[in-house]
Amino acid sequence: MAKISINLATGSFQQEEIIVGIDLGTTNSLVAFINPDKNPQVINDTGKGLLVPSVVHFNAQGDALVGNDAKEFLITDPANTIFSVKRLLGRSYKDVAAHQDTFSYKIIDDESDSLVKIKAGDKFYTPIELSAEILKELKARAEHALKTPVNRAVITVPAYFNDSQRQATRDAGKLAGLDVLRIVNEPTAASLAYGLGLDPAQQKTIAVYDLGGGTFDVSVLSIQNGIFEVLSTNGNTFLGGDDFDRAIVYYWIESNKLDKEAVTKDSGLMQSLRLKAEEAKKALSTQSLYNEKLRFDGFEEVKPGEIWCTLDKQTFENLIAGKVAETIASCKLALSDAKLTTAEIDEVVLVGGSTRSPYVKQQVAAFFQREPHDQINPDEVVALGAAIQADILAGNRSDILLLDVTPLSLGIETMGGLMDVIIPRNAKVPTKAGRQYTTSLDGQVNMKISVYQGERDLVRENRKLAEFDLKGIPPMPAGLPKVDINFILNADGILTVQAIELRSGVKQEIDITPSYGLTDDTVEKMLIDSITHAKSDVDQRMLIEARSEGEQLVYTAQRFLDKHASYLSTDEIKNTKIHIENLQQALEKAEKDEILKKADELNEFTRPFAERVMDVAVSAAMKGKSIDN
Repeated sequence: MAKISINLATGSFQQEEIIVGIDLGTTNSLVAFINPDKNPQVINDTGKGLLVPSVVHFNAQGDALVGNDAKEFLITDPANTIFSVKRLLGRSYKDVAAHQDTFSYKIIDDESDSLVKIKAGDKFYTPIELSAEILKELKARAEHALKTPVNRAVITVPAYFNDSQRQATRDAGKLAGLDVLRIVNEPTAASLAYGLGLDPAQQKTIAVYDLGGGTFDVSVLSIQNGIFEVLSTNGNTFLGGDDFDRAIVYYWIESNKLDKEAVTKDSGLMQSLRLKAEEAKKALSTQSLYNEKLRFDGFEEVKPGEIWCTLDKQTFENLIAGKVAETIASCKLALSDAKLTTAEIDEVVLVGGSTRSPYVKQQVAAFFQREPHDQINPDEVVALGAAIQADILAGNRSDILLLDVTPLSLGIETMGGLMDVIIPRNAKVPTKAGRQYTTSLDGQVNMKISVYQGERDLVRENRKLAEFDLKGIPPMPAGLPKVDINFILNADGILTVQAIELRSGVKQEIDITPSYGLTDDTVEKMLIDSITHAKSDVDQRMLIEARSEGEQLVYTAQRFLDKHASYLSTDEIKNTKIHIENLQQALEKAEKDEILKKADELNEFTRPFAERVMDVAVSAAMKGKSIDN
């Protein structure tokens, strides 16, 4: 095997290859690099434009189609065409349940806090797998355009992404065959693209207004000595250009005197109208009137005919005024949280395709009382900044100081022998990160915490650093205790691990020296192994997670039958037992999709009478209460 040297300061391969910057977006994604002239440049390949729509379509065989080609299936096969997957990264069903109606595909509700899964055909996918498909497409386009392998990348995320969402993004990169050197905040990347923060002597306070297709956020950053600090962030993960499109669609439905309920029921017709609305919105950035017809052959609820799609600039601005006002309200809150006034903001940067609207620019300029930066294409600015960050990590910018980083990930063992990363490799030192866990058994009073270092998904492939028990957890039902596990890594490389049960205050901590005894060769081998085995590691992780969830569901369903049999009919009890048995058989076969399918069937079957039992319990509790006058 060829020898590959590794820089322990960055934990990255020192090969003569290009490191790319990737903007993994809600609506569109793109990839950029530093060209031979030392300028950031977005990669345009395959003749399909710079932007890769963040859309994944699965055909009947389960093969994935990504980007422009997949977008066509939003109309013809919406159930198997996944969009806005970024909204689902690192989230459970409970996090997104209120927005289920905005997705045309099925998100699985397993009545737990585990991460969401999406059903397409007979297969189940995690947002990590779906994001990996988008990243693979970006990687392939970059390799084709640059005529060289692309194995390393910087990927951007919103400033408000939590640790779970950042780790999910890293995992997606790993699954796509990328060594993710750094996860960078999108506002930081946008600022770098404008040259802000590249001069170490520069001190500035910046507001980054990012209005994309599906999300809005505003971040207030402080730049000092080349270090970016997020002072505050605010926004709405379900507000963006899609809302502008929706407002136009409803306007056209009304102005054409169409049956709103009938049209909205028809996903194919709605997608056709939405795409036309998107076209109108873009046109009105440079013209004052849009006037087109939409002809259709007839759908499920609507007879064949045509819809006049007419819209003038003033009406469009009236339609979006409320949504834009919401973004300005978020800007006010962000400034308030940062304890700053608009006069103390030195620069304003616009990001996201929706900021092309002249009305949006006017409102932002009026609020901050200064003209915002919009010279760089707002769709490209984040990817270009990510490429600059990649160039910094490659050591090609001697004027910029890189802080020390940890060379290998640090985490703990979770159910099924999985590694749950708390501090990812390449995190700046000193750093602190934490996550919340709970118990898996009723009455559990102790929790074993095993700390590992490494990049593999299974702890047995990583290096064990320490182990200790958190004792004295009050006996409670499974899932009720809340245990915060915090990792604090100081500048000397000493790791302190704290475990605190929040309800009782029970606490335990230990100090570890993670880098002790690791040679350069060992670190190198661990990094190479993690990339070589990425696909098999992720497959194993997802099977273990599916088994853990399936076993937990069997346990919960059996307890439900034991406690509430008197509220159920004989058929309900009998069929629930059949579904439990089917799930147990799937668990024995150890096939991920089969386990998830049987778990979904058990959930769907039991949901109606589980809700009925809950209603009875609530009613009984209410009757037992007295109200004092």
